[in-house]
Amino acid sequence: MATTRKVIILGSGPAGYTAAIYAARANLAPLVLTGVQSGGQLMLTTLVENYPGFVEGIQGPELMETMRKQAEHFGTEMIAEDATAVDFSRRPFVVRAGEQAFESHTVVIATGASAKLLGLPAESKLMGRGVSTCATCDGFFFKDQNIMVVGGGDSALEEALYLARLGRRVDVVHRRDSLRGSKIMQERAFKNPKIEFIWDTVLDDIRDVDQGKVTSVRLKHAKTGALTERPVDGLFVAIGHQPNTQVFRGQLELLPNDYIKVKPGTTQTSVPGVFAAGDVQDHTYRQAVTAAGTGCMAALEAERYLEATQPH
Repeated sequence: MATTRKVIILGSGPAGYTAAIYAARANLAPLVLTGVQSGGQLMLTTLVENYPGFVEGIQGPELMETMRKQAEHFGTEMIAEDATAVDFSRRPFVVRAGEQAFESHTVVIATGASAKLLGLPAESKLMGRGVSTCATCDGFFFKDQNIMVVGGGDSALEEALYLARLGRRVDVVHRRDSLRGSKIMQERAFKNPKIEFIWDTVLDDIRDVDQGKVTSVRLKHAKTGALTERPVDGLFVAIGHQPNTQVFRGQLELLPNDYIKVKPGTTQTSVPGVFAAGDVQDHTYRQAVTAAGTGCMAALEAERYLEATQPH
């Protein structure tokens, strides 16, 4: 095992890269395990218009590449590996990535969360081309158009209510005949004249991959199996997110929904010296700008922790 690092950052979305920029500028020589697929969820997004500083907006992958170069400019080391195991019970902490093992006095976890998807072949091909998992990110592109939301929980209802302010019509497709969402959210959605519900129905196919945009969907009735076609311009999949915390089970305290539990107002986890930033600990906002903010917090907290615990 090579020399013990001051800080290792796991993950490379806005949270991981921002933590790296701050840590590198503090002369902590951070190592970032970017993951095999670096850049996080913004790599699946086309135009990002709500990240401050870009008047005309910026492509998601371009924003991530810019952040990466900024972190590297200040001396961040990047390795394109996923953390496969961690040991937070000993100090220095141990992080394993494939065949390699690294030691570090602090760890910043920024592994993010993945939107749960339906698993249809056309879904990934049309992601960012009419298919989205984030209304606040992409709703603006569907002004005065026909929009569909898939899901029946609070996140689906939140997306539908937000999209109803922008679109001409919002159809909510749910596989059951009643919603799972909270009563107050249900009442708001039922009252909204732009929102219609399609019950006992699942998405069977998304068209049109050949045109490179969403033109319609094929729906299947869950009880009768009957197929119908419905024209839509935008499709929002809102069946929840799964935080990427599998590798930390048994090492850190997690919330019942598997997100990492942090001390309110900080990025501190249940293990001193281990910090969590971005969507891996945020199931409320899930925005690039909030992820970047907590990445900054995590790096500053790691720096203070090192100052307090390491001999000078």
